[in-house]
Amino acid sequence: MFALNSPRPMSKSLRVLAALLSYPDALHRSVLAELSAVLQDERAISASRRQEIAALIDRLQRTDALQAESDYVELFDRGRSTSLHLFEHVHGDSRERGPAMIDLGQTYEKAGLILAEGELPDYLPAVLEFVSTQPAGEAKAFLGEMCHIFNAIFGALQQQGSAYASVLGALIELAGEKAEPVTPPAEPPIDESWAEPVVFDGCSSKGQAKPGQPQPVQIVRNHILRNQGTAHPQSQGVAP
Repeated sequence: MFALNSPRPMSKSLRVLAALLSYPDALHRSVLAELSAVLQDERAISASRRQEIAALIDRLQRTDALQAESDYVELFDRGRSTSLHLFEHVHGDSRERGPAMIDLGQTYEKAGLILAEGELPDYLPAVLEFVSTQPAGEAKAFLGEMCHIFNAIFGALQQQGSAYASVLGALIELAGEKAEPVTPPAEPPIDESWAEPVVFDGCSSKGQAKPGQPQPVQIVRNHILRNQGTAHPQSQGVAP
């Protein structure tokens, strides 16, 4: 029995959710049949959410292996709103992301968790593996700090009608919060956002003119006084 104010153990459930969010290779697919039983045994997640996850597991079992892998890549690797790299939602491409990665990686090392080769510290399955090693109270608090990110991913997955949304809903539930999907902002197609600008096709910044169009020239005043205080205009940019 557990005290009323004592968090229910959730380590096994966290590992199940980490497995479900991992790339569905042969190794992960081989344990799918056991995952529902583990969730049922620990009962850290509500019965309704366990039912949803069981449906996801059944769907993964019935899906062709190559199709399951292709669907996973299309869902999680081709759009920022559903990315499983958490710092993508917090720092984007800013320079703060690097130091945050280092700090998180050092936290894992202190806990004795070694990442797989090429795996980034902010990858959600890796985060959940770490959280599963913590006492229930600390694990719940850790999840609570990330709930705003979980809700954002949950909302994006729901918008796409993905059964994976149930896994994010379960994480929010384990944090003691209510799943409240956040509507993701519209984002450009991934091919467009990664496209390289055409060489010499004007400035790569949006709004700049292309060859054959008038090029804007910005005039600023030179603050160095010359010829008895006369300020000479100084241009920046390329004249047409």
